[in-house]
Amino acid sequence: MTTNTQPNAAATEAAVRTGPGPLTAVRRQRGTRQGGTRQWGTTALALVFLAVMLFPVYWMINASLQPNGTTLQTSWLPLAPDFTGYATAISQQGRNLGTSLVVALGSVVFSLAIAAPAAYALAYFKVRGAGVVLFAILISQMIPGIVVANALYTAYNDLGLLNSIPGLILADSSHGIPFAILIVRAFMNNMPASVIEAAKVDGAGHLRAFWSIVLPLSRNALITAGLFTFLFTWSDFLFALTLTTTDDVRPVTLGIFQYMGAYVNDWSSVMATAVLASIPAIILLIAAQKYVAAGTTGGAVK
Repeated sequence: MTTNTQPNAAATEAAVRTGPGPLTAVRRQRGTRQGGTRQWGTTALALVFLAVMLFPVYWMINASLQPNGTTLQTSWLPLAPDFTGYATAISQQGRNLGTSLVVALGSVVFSLAIAAPAAYALAYFKVRGAGVVLFAILISQMIPGIVVANALYTAYNDLGLLNSIPGLILADSSHGIPFAILIVRAFMNNMPASVIEAAKVDGAGHLRAFWSIVLPLSRNALITAGLFTFLFTWSDFLFALTLTTTDDVRPVTLGIFQYMGAYVNDWSSVMATAVLASIPAIILLIAAQKYVAAGTTGGAVK
């Protein structure tokens, strides 16, 4: 008995030429349609969450442009914007904004100046008890700020650092330095050791290798640590409230707090101050966002 395989071969060749059948095409089209519907639904849900999160920011801007200065009769859209609140905020809170900017930048510089060498030593030197040191640094992040503020008040009163910009810089750096050490050390641990060894072969010491090799490669880590230190210092209220007792040195967070008590009927000025206080943080986040997620060793090894 002979079996004829020519019809089967012909059918297979025809199926290959014509491609998938109508049922398969319908299933693919249905799957594509369902995937597109699911994607549109996810996008719409994300937009709803984004609108809810950004609504307080919009209302802050809207209230700052209202001419009546109240929030009970504020319209949904600033159809007749009035910038009187901004003029009042700049004239009365401009000094506080400058104080916050100086303190924040000073805290970033001081924190990175301490954290970068410490992270380098913990990452590349065989320090006995390095794990204990890192654990202590991590534990220091869990101490409530009010405890640190009360302890610093007593010490600052004896040292004469109350109501001073250096005092606020030191206080805010007490939170920035531990976090910066953890961030920068984690980046340095992922750095190729061959790069540093090559620098040492060329005659570079630890200081030269740290300054010329490690710091440039750790730029993204330093920017990330500096960004978080700036944001923490810029939004600090507890240290400002505890360590300042006069109007000579007053960050903008404390200025807004006292501003609300004195100008509770002029919410346009209060909201305008809040908008002005948000601008430096927004600009810094937009400018540094590409460095935060970038790798530290990009382009280091060819």
